[in-house]
Amino acid sequence: MARATGKVCVIGADGYLGSWVVKHLISNNYTVHDTVRQPDSWNAKYAHLNQLERANVLDYDSICSAIASCIGVFHVASPVPSTIVPNPQEEVIEPAVKGTLNVLKACVESNVKRVVVVSAVSLNTRWPVGQIKDEACRSDKEYCAATKNWYCLSKTEAEIEAFEFAKRSGLDVITSTINASSKVLFNLLKEGYDSLENKLQKIVDVRDIAQALLLVYEKNLYVTSSSLLYMAWDFSCMIFFFVILNHLCNGSFSEGGEEDTISSEKLQRLGWSYRPLEETLVDSIESYKKAGILD
Repeated sequence: MARATGKVCVIGADGYLGSWVVKHLISNNYTVHDTVRQPDSWNAKYAHLNQLERANVLDYDSICSAIASCIGVFHVASPVPSTIVPNPQEEVIEPAVKGTLNVLKACVESNVKRVVVVSAVSLNTRWPVGQIKDEACRSDKEYCAATKNWYCLSKTEAEIEAFEFAKRSGLDVITSTINASSKVLFNLLKEGYDSLENKLQKIVDVRDIAQALLLVYEKNLYVTSSSLLYMAWDFSCMIFFFVILNHLCNGSFSEGGEEDTISSEKLQRLGWSYRPLEETLVDSIESYKKAGILD
């Protein structure tokens, strides 16, 4: 397949993932149109970002303006709550669902050829123990609501709506699976935890995610209503920092539940590979130190 050319738009370019998607696109000679939501809150250090276009996914007209003349769109903007959410429907679920539909409708109106929508890793207690999670597994909405995992619920709702819309409109929608943020690692290094579960955690390097999104955009392989592309790799809770666990964990370890495995086979067939655990952790810590946020 010939490499895609032309201008693409990244919705949510000021986010952690969005910024890396932009970097990979530019490095691969794409013309990138970036959008951000709230540049007014940036200080002088980030004043250069005020040059980016403002677009709120809940404002349909601003989205239409942002993606005009683009042939591809990467929708990576979504609220990621880091604290207790008083009104999850209004603050998390509605922005994710309505925002995604606004982006897709605007793409149809603007004759965008392809859209990449980012989803969330599956939470499904009904999935058979020991069976690898792949495209057939989708998050259990009832379980997400019961455990107050509003982010995962919102992404699942948005994903379902996206594929239903794609069926009706004929729009190519590609979706992938990622973890929400590196906040767990940062909190572990900065403050430690009173207790930790002795279990595997699923993470993926943000740089690897950005590369994966570019791959699925260019290859255009996963565009049916059941197409989800999972990427994840396992690591034991901070084994890499075992020698300093007394600092990282102030209390005790508890045994975790049954482990599950998520397949990245389809991505690897496209030529994708993930960085070693050590590289991700060392680079993360070095970036925190450079930014002065571990002081």
